[in-house]
Amino acid sequence: MKNNYTAQPLFPHLPERLAGLEELAENLWWSWNPGARMLFKALDRQAWKESGHNPDKMLRELPRELLEKAGADADYIRQFDEVMAVFHRTMQKKTCNLLAPFSSDHKLAVAYFSAEYGLHRSLPFYAGGLGFLAGDYLKECSDLSVPLVAVGFMYPDGYLRQQVRDDGWQADLVEPLEREAAPISRVMDKEGRQLVVTVPLTDPPIHVAVWKVAVGRVSLYLMDTDVESNSPWNRAITARLYAGDLEQRLRQEIVLGIGGPTVLKTLGIDHYLLHLNEGHAAFALLERIRGHLQSGNDFAAARRKVIDSTIFTTHTPVPAGHDVFPFQMIGTYFDSYWPALGLDRDAFINMGIHPEQPAAGFNMTAFALRLSGCRNAVSKRHAEVSRKMWRSLWPNLPENQVPIDYVTNGVHVPTWIEPRIKRLLDTYLGTDWLDKHDDPVIWQRIDTIPDIELWKTHYWLKVKLIDAVRERARLRWADGGGSSSVMLAGGAFLDPSVLTIGFARRFATYKRALLIFQDLERLKKHFKDRWRPIQIIFAGKAHPADDPGKVVLQNLINLSRDPRIGGRVAFVEDYGEQLAQYLVHGVDIWLNTPLPPFEACGTSGMKAALNGVPHLSLLDGWWEEGFNGKNGWAVEHDANAENPDGNDAEKIYRLLEKQIIPLYYQVSDNGIPIKWVRLMKETVKRAACGFSARRMVKQYIEKFYSSSIKHALED
Repeated sequence: MKNNYTAQPLFPHLPERLAGLEELAENLWWSWNPGARMLFKALDRQAWKESGHNPDKMLRELPRELLEKAGADADYIRQFDEVMAVFHRTMQKKTCNLLAPFSSDHKLAVAYFSAEYGLHRSLPFYAGGLGFLAGDYLKECSDLSVPLVAVGFMYPDGYLRQQVRDDGWQADLVEPLEREAAPISRVMDKEGRQLVVTVPLTDPPIHVAVWKVAVGRVSLYLMDTDVESNSPWNRAITARLYAGDLEQRLRQEIVLGIGGPTVLKTLGIDHYLLHLNEGHAAFALLERIRGHLQSGNDFAAARRKVIDSTIFTTHTPVPAGHDVFPFQMIGTYFDSYWPALGLDRDAFINMGIHPEQPAAGFNMTAFALRLSGCRNAVSKRHAEVSRKMWRSLWPNLPENQVPIDYVTNGVHVPTWIEPRIKRLLDTYLGTDWLDKHDDPVIWQRIDTIPDIELWKTHYWLKVKLIDAVRERARLRWADGGGSSSVMLAGGAFLDPSVLTIGFARRFATYKRALLIFQDLERLKKHFKDRWRPIQIIFAGKAHPADDPGKVVLQNLINLSRDPRIGGRVAFVEDYGEQLAQYLVHGVDIWLNTPLPPFEACGTSGMKAALNGVPHLSLLDGWWEEGFNGKNGWAVEHDANAENPDGNDAEKIYRLLEKQIIPLYYQVSDNGIPIKWVRLMKETVKRAACGFSARRMVKQYIEKFYSSSIKHALED
């Protein structure tokens, strides 16, 4: 088994000259650095593909003879040495100069807690946008040398593998994590055994084994309850992301919140700012208060210290998306905990009551908002919605003064920029553009890229996307995985010459995946248009417990296999990080149709825009800030319309018919849609700088971390 401290090599068949490949494979830094990826891909392209772009898995399976051949290849060795030199320089960089107080003298860090992390397909610890946001945040903190440690869960059963049944219903499959073939290591104790920590004040005791994922310079520690010393019920706590059973969900949040700080303390990480990514880990606030009480503070002082050194980010404008637990259930699990805080039951429960719904239960978001000194939403619009949702926590303040700020989400540019697009930017922006990509000045140079070069690059990516979708459908058919109609609906008839719209997100009802089908007969005319057709690629999963979302998905599947659609609508199953990469790089338009104001941000649109894919969206989430009239199209929602859905769909149809379709098919003599390419350039300009994870992390530092440092240093 892998661990952090063993002297035994993980890949003993590696030639000594290439021993550094092991170090590289075990750090996800390679996943956002093309040169490092090419080191593995160059060993054997087919093996790289079959491994799912997972070097840990690939290196285990490659024969020694092939590795020895690479070790004797002068060109490969030169590339290897260059990549390893960059990697080692990166790992040795000093702390970000924006965070001078986070010096080694103080041993101060930011502790980032999240229930999910979207880092790479080999680590299926994510369900959607929240997880990818967390993964992008860790990567950018590594790039900026922010001293951050992260805490989460090891989910051996992951989230879910999606498979569409013949009747169009989503089947939720489990694909156990292959731990030995993933970039993850055991954390070992002083005796050379895997570190196991006991979650405080749990009865019977809950034990967690600790694992580590290296994300560049950032360490992500994952807790795993699948240890022999736990009862079967406790062993299953961390089995799967977002347990459907409410009590098991509470137990997950106890382990994350109460166990997480204990893990950090055991590792010698005592002084930190606490950054909670959503309310799932909010019980960490209690454990920090308890730690201050043990240091001699009274409850009021301990609470103040925690408030002053905590940042809470809320992502959920949908009321049903906030975790609320019955009071009786809270009492069952915390009746031995609140005495340790010097509180009685009522004082404890009151910390989690929503004033407008006092009988509903213990609200994790209300609790986190009360005990965090810095609170933020994830877009300007989301902040307005959040202040309205939670104003009752501050009854004496007008709504516009409710202390919930915002930092609009951003995406990690090195992860989501397609390598061919990057090479184009290297040529015309200079090879150092990535080092300063949050500077708007450098993006003015994008106009120097010849239209024909940008268009040919985009078209190549579109062909690549459609080839990948067709191959998925072929493999599913070859495996005997369903009826022919389901396979054909999976994209077998897609055509790269056709204007292609992409829609990929979680299938929740408020996302309105079927909005564009409001007037199906009108839409069919565009599907069947001989000269200017359109096609739509859908992807996304419904939550296992969300039957209404599964019904939406089923209806879409049945639409897509209707012969009258002409094969112009495809649903690609099992949406994940790899498919997301293909989609955001290869479609022509990114469609987003949420019911306002329920879109907190919408980072998938940013990823597409970064690669020159214009956005067509309702004005909600990030698009209120991102739309400038030249980088896509915006739809204004009218909640007072007689038929709001039909009204929104009508606006989308008019945009398609009057602007989008004519613009796309207006080509020059050499076949280049010049005005469309100019739109693509404007799209990249707006997204790459203003909606990058670099801008996001710097704003967290400037708005929240810097002001909280002095309080953390007093701990």
